[in-house]
Amino acid sequence: MTEPEVDALGVIERQWRRERPDLDLAAMVVFGRLGRLALVAERRIDAVFREHGLRHGEFDVLAALRRAGAPFELNPSALADTLMLSRAGMTGRLDRLEGAGLVRRIADPADRRAVRVALTGAGRALIDVVVTEHTENETRLLASLSAPERDELDRIARKLLGALESG
Repeated sequence: MTEPEVDALGVIERQWRRERPDLDLAAMVVFGRLGRLALVAERRIDAVFREHGLRHGEFDVLAALRRAGAPFELNPSALADTLMLSRAGMTGRLDRLEGAGLVRRIADPADRRAVRVALTGAGRALIDVVVTEHTENETRLLASLSAPERDELDRIARKLLGALESG
């Protein structure tokens, strides 16, 4: 039987086991690997967005509008809630996207005092290209796992996230 490959977290774990054998390090190592995984994946994911002149948060806005379905518009509050973002943070993103011609603010026909955010034709065309490349990229990032392993990882991540978000 071969010994598992030692990564940077494995080295840290060995150091702590040597110095503090009384500690239960299992959770620290798991969260350390999850954090490292998030950083490494985020860099590779963000690279796709940068190729199209977008930041990750701007992609999120365009994607939320596209997922909303025709006519591809939402009010800014609903958009902020969907993205778990402050209203101020949303305003900055919308300003940048509007300046780039990817979204436009339009009067809400149901309430003349309110506005809605709509994808422009250019915004829809861009998000359709980017989301295709994004999903292909994320599929590549998980290529070292078999389909059952991906399913198991998803099941475990969903379970842990549910427990942490509810508690």
